[in-house]
Amino acid sequence: MTVKKRQVAILQHRLLHYRLGLFEQLRAACDARDIELSLIHGDATPSEAVRKDTGQLPWATKVDNRCWNVKGRDLLWQPFSHLVQQADAIVLMQESRLLSNYPYLFGWGPRQARVAYWGHGRNFQSEAPSGLRERWKQRMLTSVDWWFAYTDMTADIVRDAGFPDERITVLNNAIDNRGFEADLASVPDAEVQALRASIGARDGACVGLYCGSLYPDKRLDIMIDACEQVVARHPDFRLVIIGDGPSRPDLQRIMDKPWFHWAGMRRGREKAAWFRASQLFLNPGLVGLHILDSFVAGAPMITTRDAKHSPEVVYLEDGVNGVVTDGNARSFAEAVERLVVDTAKRESLAAHAREAARSYTLDAMMERFANGLAACVAAPRLR
Repeated sequence: MTVKKRQVAILQHRLLHYRLGLFEQLRAACDARDIELSLIHGDATPSEAVRKDTGQLPWATKVDNRCWNVKGRDLLWQPFSHLVQQADAIVLMQESRLLSNYPYLFGWGPRQARVAYWGHGRNFQSEAPSGLRERWKQRMLTSVDWWFAYTDMTADIVRDAGFPDERITVLNNAIDNRGFEADLASVPDAEVQALRASIGARDGACVGLYCGSLYPDKRLDIMIDACEQVVARHPDFRLVIIGDGPSRPDLQRIMDKPWFHWAGMRRGREKAAWFRASQLFLNPGLVGLHILDSFVAGAPMITTRDAKHSPEVVYLEDGVNGVVTDGNARSFAEAVERLVVDTAKRESLAAHAREAARSYTLDAMMERFANGLAACVAAPRLR
């Protein structure tokens, strides 16, 4: 007797390239659980297209999004209703601008379909966390049958809103780090030594690294001021910045300093080589998925507690696999200096960072997602 497979549809307003591996593995994992997974996505909006961060999957279904820009904010409608009429579960991205979500959040979708959210819980980078948009997002938190939470931080937000704990799946958002691991392993010690010599880093000297886009939420001013204080007491210290962006002019005042090196954009093996040459990951601003680079490379991260972090910051355990300071240059400098001096503590943090990397993997995220989808389709509707 053939068992009829449950039907699950995941909606994405655009298909991000770093999610391709997740969806490929998730499709196979769902098949093993007698679930047929479909993926429905549209295109990037004009403002997003410049990022060139989308990908393709031959088995995914692409729809033509309708997009309106209202006072600088994109609003989207995805025509997907005809594709989900037989779905047992529909997973929506938690974005208020996706107008096509609302019929399903208000209970107007197929009667048999459970509706799930996949998201952060709130906008952690909002300029108005108490404003109308965030209040609306808060109101809609419990308008679904299941929640796929990015991290425990998201799960806490959803629980606090009164959503049942047993219907929350914590994914522990991750990306595939196997390529980065391979790049790190491919860099020989002689190349690392040459790279350090090129910036005047003596044997045993501590190198701090920043890797990421350069924009205001990254708080480069705090990092620069702090490193100037560190260098004043430890002249052998070096700072390397990988990345580019609108805040690059902030680096101008230290471009000619002997303790500073701007490496520009680096990817793949070139990026890995700089991580091998560094001992600390400095980031006083927004922390997101790049914390996994810190873990994989064993370069413990130092950040601040009051920055506009994404939910992945919960992976950082202060004093265990990284350090969290107050949001000012003096506190940040003191934390850096302690680790410049205390080699044993620095190495302990690095060891625990590498251990954490084994917990936050794409394979683990995919298993949690697949198990959550199986539980979702087996559960009765809430609404």
